[in-house]
Amino acid sequence: MTVDVPWTCRFPSLSPDGTAVAFVSDRDGRPRVWVRSLLDDTAAAQVIDTGPEPVENVLWSPDGEWLAVLVAPGGGEHTQVWAVRPDGTGHRLLAGPADDLAGSAAFIRWTGQGATLLVAELTPSGVAEAVLVDAARGHRETVASGTLMWPAAVSRDHSRVLLRQGPRGRREMSVADLPAGDERPLLPPTTDLGVLSPDGEVAYVRSDAGRDRLALVEIPVGGAPRVLAERPDGELAGLSLSLDGRLALLLWNIAGRSELEVADLVDGGVRPLPPPPADVVRSARVSYDGTLAVMAAEGPATPSHVLVCDLATGRYRRVAGDDPLPEKIETELVRFPARDGLELTGWLYRAGPSPTPCVIYLHGGPESQERPGFSPLFQRLLAAGISVFAPNVRGSSGFGRAFQDADNHALRFNAIDDVADCVEYVVRAGVADPGRVACMGRSYGGYLTLAALVTYPELFRAGVDVCGMADFATFYEHTEPWIAAAAVGEYGDPVADRDLLRALSPIHSFDRLAAPLLVVHGAQDTNVPVFEAEQVVAAATARGVPCRYLLFEDEGHETLRKDNKILFMEAVVHWLRRWTADPR
Repeated sequence: MTVDVPWTCRFPSLSPDGTAVAFVSDRDGRPRVWVRSLLDDTAAAQVIDTGPEPVENVLWSPDGEWLAVLVAPGGGEHTQVWAVRPDGTGHRLLAGPADDLAGSAAFIRWTGQGATLLVAELTPSGVAEAVLVDAARGHRETVASGTLMWPAAVSRDHSRVLLRQGPRGRREMSVADLPAGDERPLLPPTTDLGVLSPDGEVAYVRSDAGRDRLALVEIPVGGAPRVLAERPDGELAGLSLSLDGRLALLLWNIAGRSELEVADLVDGGVRPLPPPPADVVRSARVSYDGTLAVMAAEGPATPSHVLVCDLATGRYRRVAGDDPLPEKIETELVRFPARDGLELTGWLYRAGPSPTPCVIYLHGGPESQERPGFSPLFQRLLAAGISVFAPNVRGSSGFGRAFQDADNHALRFNAIDDVADCVEYVVRAGVADPGRVACMGRSYGGYLTLAALVTYPELFRAGVDVCGMADFATFYEHTEPWIAAAAVGEYGDPVADRDLLRALSPIHSFDRLAAPLLVVHGAQDTNVPVFEAEQVVAAATARGVPCRYLLFEDEGHETLRKDNKILFMEAVVHWLRRWTADPR
């Protein structure tokens, strides 16, 4: 099998006239903004120079004059919002830290009034501010502020703002009149994504309030909510509104795969689009005039690429992205019961017909979901003869509120048990040699890897911890204030739940660690600070457990640069091949 690292395409955005698309790609080694004309199929994409730092997102303004660009200095979490003209001129900082890199910023959306952009700014103390910034003139107006607050939308006339409030897993939407009106809650908690009609009279939100799965709900301000679209077999993953507010593009997550629908918000009715020519759509945006949709899509053998869909005909057109792999990557969605009877699912990648070495790969979040996307790491592991099982243990999103909340606080012990049940499944299914099973994960998945290694040391030959938490006490002490505040509902209070969090922290059970451990972290990570990795390496080394530490000085919580991605994958494959080569 030929395994390469194709370049990626993320967060595409159409020009207002539909003649060009901007997107984020690492095709030349680091994520930057690229623009491609849609008028000439032979035209090459052109890079827009926004400086040396990695880019995370881009959005074209409705007047066509500006691109909003989210930049991650040093690859870290203290992001900035810049504006640049589509020809690369006029590059200017709009929001976020300048020199001291204290605080952070992100853009939400262009308001449709001139060159005004709604941004969110986080202060070092954790207070968030919703700010309207004029990209052309630099004028700034703060319209809301508060802790555990995030702006979701503003009406086109700037008379009303939609705000998200609350900690992870228990967020609600409220609306406030501007310039200084009182906030009015719209729905009970568990509402997390929303947009406003142009006049601000109606909010369209993604919510599971009163149900188990996320649906599209219409809420007239001061009126009663009404469900516009829901699916018994999946959840609403994304929502994009045309500039005139007449049409919404709905992105559905159906057991990990993507489906798309168009909702008529004036006359009513929802119609499906043809299935996209890829398993997973990571982001989808409707054009400002409501005639086209642009999306970043991928599949197990198809690198992330840009698709444009004509909403009238349902025809898809691939406009940017690396070529699909010549080899087919087989993946299978499997279902099996946990020890307490809860159904778990996962994506199985077999390296061969008979039992092989196998790695259990645990996603982050935990409010995230393993899906059948493009993974060069999985491809390299398969080429090395190592099967991959990527489960969705309890706490994962995409399966309803009850499943997502099934690992909160003391229930997290059950999620650790789920990892052991995954090992039992792959052995019973004839996928894994029981003496050559490894475990790895990133972020929360790194935490869960460490927890599984010390709770069930007899099951694993090796482990890989990628920017995982080892001790909840030190995580709360060193992470960003707003991350700590938002995590209490998920993990527990660092003071009131101190004993529980200590029992859940794997660092306090490292006397049970037996598996050789590869630890990977970014030095610029302020989400899960690098101290978590340092104490894991020190504790493993002190106990004589083989341990390697791979530290990326120019990365944060995500690995963004292609050369670092390659080094990371080579390290993981080498480590797992070394320790799973022979059965115990």
